[in-house]
Amino acid sequence: MNKKFKNQSMKDKIFIIIVYVLLSMLFVIVAYPLIYIVSASFSDPQAVISGKVVLWPVSPTLRGYAAVFKNHKIVTGFINSILYMAIGTLVNIVMTILCAYPLSRKEFTARNKLAAIFVFTMYFSGGLVPTYILVNKLGLINSPLAMIIPSAMSTYNMIICRTYIQNSIPDELYEAAQLDGCTPWKYLKKVVVPLCKPIIAVLVLYYGVAKWNSYFDAMLYLKKTSLQPLTIVMREILIQNKIDYTMISDAKVASEMQGLMQLLKYSTIVVASVPVLIIYPFVQKYFVKGVMIGAVKG
Repeated sequence: MNKKFKNQSMKDKIFIIIVYVLLSMLFVIVAYPLIYIVSASFSDPQAVISGKVVLWPVSPTLRGYAAVFKNHKIVTGFINSILYMAIGTLVNIVMTILCAYPLSRKEFTARNKLAAIFVFTMYFSGGLVPTYILVNKLGLINSPLAMIIPSAMSTYNMIICRTYIQNSIPDELYEAAQLDGCTPWKYLKKVVVPLCKPIIAVLVLYYGVAKWNSYFDAMLYLKKTSLQPLTIVMREILIQNKIDYTMISDAKVASEMQGLMQLLKYSTIVVASVPVLIIYPFVQKYFVKGVMIGAVKG
């Protein structure tokens, strides 16, 4: 134990111990399913369906991942998801900044009224059917743009970005830029955007994860298999893809198919989680700063 803990009173020590025990239990509850999925994805199919996998892989194999990358629907869905996430997040960030910056300027007299209109859309919308009709009239059905344009900006994220700009960039900086002959557009590009790196990193994480996990829009607007993201493919594998074992007379073959199917599920989940796990370390250092400044003093 460190000196700081030893200097605490008995009540404080008991409180700290209880907090650590509860956090440890919470960590185990959250971490174990993730560890199990990874271990099961590397285990032998028969070990998975017989319940032998508890914590570590049993009879390690790469059959599940080989099946994943041999499945053309999974590969196509993975590529589509990457494209939707990359292009969609870029559009989200651009639209959010272009909307948040004018609403953060005090000299923009209509900013409060426009902000109220944006907030109104957070609580009231046209509903699912009118939205589908609108997307259909715009010719976006079975188009990759259906995954980008209808969700081009989040009002919640825009408010966070606006608050960040108001609280972190002083008005005197804009006045100084004006004296140097800087136009509003140049000021936005050369001054505001570089100073907004923390909140941009946070928004990239928010938008990127939302785009990667999005499946409802794809289920509504994308009927072509070649355009569907990985989430739709995963839905088919995890929920809809069932084998009629009564049609298989050989019990051994049926058992192998069931085991391979279970292995395919776990392997697909791991593969689908990789992009988000790659993005997070790059934005982690900005996360707390961006969220706190963007959420406080609204």
